[in-house]
Amino acid sequence: MSILGITNDKMTGKKVAIIGVGLTKFGELWEKSYRDLITEAGVKAISDAGIDGIDVQELFVGSMSPGLFAAQEHIGALVADYAGLTGIPATRVEAACASGGLALRQAYTSIMAGRNDIVVAGGVEKMTDVPTGLAMTALMGAGDEEWEAFNGATFPALYALMARRHMMEYGTTIEQISMVSVKNHANAKHNEYAQFQFEVSLEDVLNSAKVAEPLRLLHCSPITDGAAAVILASEKKAKEICDNPVWITASAMATDTLALSDRKSLTQTNSAILAAKDAYKQAGVGAKDIDFAEVHDCFAIAELLAIEALGFCKIGAGGKYTEDGHTKIGGEHPVNTSGGLKGKGHPVGTTGIAQAIEATLQLRGTAGKRQVKDANIGLTHNVGGSGATAVVHIYRRD
Repeated sequence: MSILGITNDKMTGKKVAIIGVGLTKFGELWEKSYRDLITEAGVKAISDAGIDGIDVQELFVGSMSPGLFAAQEHIGALVADYAGLTGIPATRVEAACASGGLALRQAYTSIMAGRNDIVVAGGVEKMTDVPTGLAMTALMGAGDEEWEAFNGATFPALYALMARRHMMEYGTTIEQISMVSVKNHANAKHNEYAQFQFEVSLEDVLNSAKVAEPLRLLHCSPITDGAAAVILASEKKAKEICDNPVWITASAMATDTLALSDRKSLTQTNSAILAAKDAYKQAGVGAKDIDFAEVHDCFAIAELLAIEALGFCKIGAGGKYTEDGHTKIGGEHPVNTSGGLKGKGHPVGTTGIAQAIEATLQLRGTAGKRQVKDANIGLTHNVGGSGATAVVHIYRRD
């Protein structure tokens, strides 16, 4: 039994597969509504899976703050309605920026429990139709309203605190942090769905406008519209209808204090450390076995914290590990081949599902110019807030 409540598939003999994926373009999509986006992603996923919509038995949708962003609540029913799936259980899932990852986990759990054979996990956010100030208010809802937001903190400020402490404790340089943005933009250039399909230089990042010292504009993920959906199936059903399933071999989640000030360390995301430990145990693998990872780089410093928490390098060594090229495609642990949140974009409720889609494309061998050679095991790491929630999934090709 997992320490966090998910039964190990090696013990039960059960397996869950991703059999279909659907993704919209990410960006400032003013011509498309909230419901347009999730409908597009869902239709693409069902088509990719080669199933009929009537085969779907349950639906989970990650969406962080649709009430503030799009003046729309009651999301489960809305998505079921527009997907032509009324009648089935449909649930909105919220865990701040980890809402998509948690929706995937809920869908996985539904199949592992033996309740269903085909389940949809989706994510959607429409963020650009409101003024920036309102968007920032909505996003800060992922932090501690009383102790952080009320006192003027923003998420750039919180991650800036983490960056400054990491620099002080471990000698991490602003250049090393900036290399995350350079790498992820280079990967996004080859992702047709990415918001920013262009490269940036180290000088571009270092000379971009200051947001919260030491973070510059090009260290920060953008405000984004977009949706994503995946179709999950039991082993029996997957083998009946799919020639190239991607197997989810672990689903783990952990939490930490909501307020950054209450944490034992500003430079370690304990929720991610715990979730990764549990995921590795479930899958029967270690960090060294991971061929690629999609991690939650909402700010460039967050990618360094992620690769340390996942065990790709020692705590404090993320900057040097990145500088040495280990996280590039072709490196020891390619990270954010999709472009990550920085290059691909970050429609917050969508991100966890989009990460799963990149993992699926990599394991199918269909990621094009950003393909990781001989990819067999992938990992996704989705974070809510400044690290109060972390969801980690591990995937295999065979």
